[in-house]
Amino acid sequence: MLLFSARRLHKPSRVPDTIANCKLREVYRVSSSLDSHTSQTWGGRFNEATDAFVQEFTASYSFDHILAHYDVQGSRAHADMLAACGILSSADLEDIHRGLDQVLTEIDADEFTWQVELEDVHMNIEARLTEIIGDAGKRLHTGRSRNDQVATDIRLYLRAAIASIRGQLTRLRTGLIDQAECYADTVMPGFTHLQVAQPVTFGHHLLAWNEMLARDDGRLADCAERMNLSPLGAAALAGTSYPINRHMTAEALGFSAPTENSLDSVSDRDFAIEFTAAAAITMMHLSRMAEEMIIWTSAQFAFVDLPDRFCTGSSIMPQKKNPDVPELIRGKAGRVQGHLVALITLMKGQPLAYNKDNQEDKEPLFDAVKTLHDSLLAFADLVPAMKAKPEAMRRAASLGHPTATDLADYLVRKGVAFRDAHEVVGTAVGMAETKGIDVGELSLEDLQALSALIEHDVFEVLTLEGSVAARDHIGGTAPKQVRAAVQRARAKLNTA
Repeated sequence: MLLFSARRLHKPSRVPDTIANCKLREVYRVSSSLDSHTSQTWGGRFNEATDAFVQEFTASYSFDHILAHYDVQGSRAHADMLAACGILSSADLEDIHRGLDQVLTEIDADEFTWQVELEDVHMNIEARLTEIIGDAGKRLHTGRSRNDQVATDIRLYLRAAIASIRGQLTRLRTGLIDQAECYADTVMPGFTHLQVAQPVTFGHHLLAWNEMLARDDGRLADCAERMNLSPLGAAALAGTSYPINRHMTAEALGFSAPTENSLDSVSDRDFAIEFTAAAAITMMHLSRMAEEMIIWTSAQFAFVDLPDRFCTGSSIMPQKKNPDVPELIRGKAGRVQGHLVALITLMKGQPLAYNKDNQEDKEPLFDAVKTLHDSLLAFADLVPAMKAKPEAMRRAASLGHPTATDLADYLVRKGVAFRDAHEVVGTAVGMAETKGIDVGELSLEDLQALSALIEHDVFEVLTLEGSVAARDHIGGTAPKQVRAAVQRARAKLNTA
């Protein structure tokens, strides 16, 4: 089933890249013009052929052919319903199913000829079906319009796409959780303002990534549930006068129910916008993850190592190992965010019901689906293969007085007001800076000169291990808490 990549089209009539050149445009328009306007499926109303450039400009088959399997799926359900309601004969129904089987076989074998004059995936399939089975193919469209047909196809496509994307999310989250368990004790610096703040564990950091992705998965699940209503039967905009059974087609296609209002059914693209919004947020999270990977692999940090198969070298600098996969994902995040803006802008000025503008919903949606899916797939392969460098992480975690807050907390537990403790520790940091050492390396005498309440047990909290172990509560970075969080995360993932 086509989800993410378009098949090669046979005999397409494409606008040349040089179409901006007026002379070439005139040549193209003459050589591509139709012999007769009657080749259009809707041509009875018109007295002249469509301009060849306009025909190519308004056609959508070059990208909406990705909906072919879903279009056939919807047509089968529609035909079954028409027959059950006595609108279509059993002989016609049998011919339609046989013809649709052949159409799919041709599409899957890349032997289907797509015709620009038939505009879109729907009319291309219907025309070929009619060639194969005759008049029965013409009766298939009874009681529906391309307006409800395309709305149904996109929902079927997006429902399958979300299921596949959530599968990649699960793979990525599984890798993160496994890595978090492996590195539950590995100390690294935690940052604010990209300055060393307090020590955390690498496992705790990876679980923060998992929390982002868990919310992303929830948004996609909500989107899938909300969009799972069938527009089929809404026809052009007002419904149909035929005695159809919309509940039957909704059930056959796996929808929870038919949509309630025919006008909204054919003009609604909220589900596409909602998905793209969820995709943009997910890509933003992937971009943040990518940014950290890029920083961590730099020589200045050297916190992690990425396998060679996810990196490339330099054409001039032989020492380089560039984190291309994270860099590309960081770049692709902007692409999906752009699609979200495009879709919202597309819909904002449209009156009810369907307008030709809506043809522009597909390319942003299709690209958002593919970009998100492939980015998740890449990270799901990369994350389990990422290896930490604990010694480099520990060295970095020792810089910038990371346990200063622990000294303040120590004084508070001795009865000092926090603001007073904060001032004492600030003085201690200044003293350590003067000596060129970390605050945790000050002698007991130095510390006691600042507060008589400080005793030898202070050094238990001034170590990196002591600092992380002290955060022993749910959501904290203590290794014991990280392992407990791993088990909870794994359980949630298995029940999602």
